[in-house]
Amino acid sequence: MNKINSDKKSCPAKMTTIGGQALIEGIMMRGPERTAVSVRLANGEIDTDFFETKKISDKIKCLGWPVIRGVVNYVESMKFGYKALMHSAEKAGLEKSDESDSMRDSDTEQQNVPEPDEKSSPLFTVLMAVSSVIGVAIAVFLFMALPTFAFNFLETRFAPIAPFKVFVEGTIKIALFIAYLAAVTLMKDIKRVFMYHGAEHKAIFCYEYAEELTTENVMKQKRFHPRCGTSFLIIMLLVAIVFEGALIMIFPVLKTYNILWILLKIALILPICGCGYELIKICGRHYNLFTRIISAPGLWVQRLTTKEPDEKMVEVAITALKAVIPENPEVDKW
Repeated sequence: MNKINSDKKSCPAKMTTIGGQALIEGIMMRGPERTAVSVRLANGEIDTDFFETKKISDKIKCLGWPVIRGVVNYVESMKFGYKALMHSAEKAGLEKSDESDSMRDSDTEQQNVPEPDEKSSPLFTVLMAVSSVIGVAIAVFLFMALPTFAFNFLETRFAPIAPFKVFVEGTIKIALFIAYLAAVTLMKDIKRVFMYHGAEHKAIFCYEYAEELTTENVMKQKRFHPRCGTSFLIIMLLVAIVFEGALIMIFPVLKTYNILWILLKIALILPICGCGYELIKICGRHYNLFTRIISAPGLWVQRLTTKEPDEKMVEVAITALKAVIPENPEVDKW
């Protein structure tokens, strides 16, 4: 049995900074020097495009400070992740319909930025902006307002829970998040994305354990990784309980003002995001009892957000990963 999959855990040979994201029939890998998006086309081939890895913190140094960098990196990751997702959806769906694809020369894979299409029109941009606003509004209601209203409802029937407001609200938020993940897993297309998610984790684990990046070696790795975005979100939910609990202890009057309490919880998102990022970064740099405890809840939830991939998915993950591994190992350091 592979030592990585055994009950006795071992420390990886290398703690890489490379991370990725599952896409539509593909995987995005972000390395220290560049980013690659590999997609399985309708004809079975793997198409890879490269993007420059630019961080605003490289220009504005203060945005790279601890805690602050967590918020900045999260926003940048969300922005680029959405771009990569749209790119993969286009690549996976246009192979048969776009006859001009077959006319491209062999240098296509080396392009930095794919050619713009009709989706870059002002109308499409407006639609995407409106959709994003609606999505944020729904998220605020589900994870900020609904837990407070639910607690108030429960408090009228179970008075003894009053002192546990923050814990009860936090539990409701986590339950809602897990229920959402469980629901979307039932969708066929999302399940395939989660399978690619598993392939991404397995490929990174194989690289971290200094094994040759072959399909066989990658397939035998674990699919639960401590630096996963799922773990980051779970850590944020747990850190929120600590922050909100401290706020209630300092200002107990907040318990009686629902709207103010909800607004303060929204305001806490930024410091919570920053602290959550620092914790996930610690888990990426160190392997000990403390980091395993921090990672445990997120690793458990990854049973929903990652699925066992097939070999073709693993091939895509290997292609994307190889494309971003720097020639100089010193570049890939925390």
